Amino acid sequence: MHAANGLRFDANLKWLFTELPFEQRFDAAAAAGFTGVEYPAPYAYPAAELRRRLADAGLRQVLINTPSGPAGSPERAGFACLPGRVADFRAGIERGLEYAVALESQFLHVMGGARPAGVSHDRAYAQYVVNIAWAAERARDTGVRLLLEAQNKRDVPGMVLDNQAQAAAVVDAIGSAAVGLLFDIYHVQIDEGDLVHRLREFLPRIFHVQIADPPDRSEPGSGEIAWPTVFGALRDGDYGGWIGCEYRPAKDTLSGLGWIAELAR
Repeated sequence: MHAANGLRFDANLKWLFTELPFEQRFDAAAAAGFTGVEYPAPYAYPAAELRRRLADAGLRQVLINTPSGPAGSPERAGFACLPGRVADFRAGIERGLEYAVALESQFLHVMGGARPAGVSHDRAYAQYVVNIAWAAERARDTGVRLLLEAQNKRDVPGMVLDNQAQAAAVVDAIGSAAVGLLFDIYHVQIDEGDLVHRLREFLPRIFHVQIADPPDRSEPGSGEIAWPTVFGALRDGDYGGWIGCEYRPAKDTLSGLGWIAELAR
């Protein structure tokens, strides 16, 4: 979906159109005007089925996540920083790339992982950097780009990446054109604030943006962020990528989409 200011929004089908079964959300997103979709976990469905749904709806797959463990487990946020789980991490990268290539997904978000009890931050971080370097080499000839994300510590305690600067330092250390930042405005506002300054600072490394409005993680305009200013910073910085709508609609999805015309002018 293109807004009047030229920014391009995609629908996160984990969060939007949840009034419908997952399989019906593709057509619903297309009917609402979206041309791209993202969702974290495609692995319960054959890639061929998802590709057919994308094609039938005329949609582009923008992003998927690497596999993660079940809710409540140490692996719930991914394997990348877990010492002793390198084989699981690599298997997840292989599976994620397999699906990303099959779906022609532009991005694979590499879930960073939460530091388990008894593991120091330095050890987890070192494991993370080594694993990301391996993944970057594995993705190099696939056409899929890898995304690294720092999430807020209120919603996701113990995540290996503390902030945007640390995530950007990993991108710089890897030094691959296939690795960049997933800049989630909701997470940044909660943990760091100063959104426009951080957008401008990290924009050269940002491959993808996601949005939601704190404190309730609902649609833009429902909370505390000055969205015209944020969208203006993206436009003025010539950001040409997708902006993923990863929010929980305050009511139903369709009635909550008015913000696109109102705030993204």
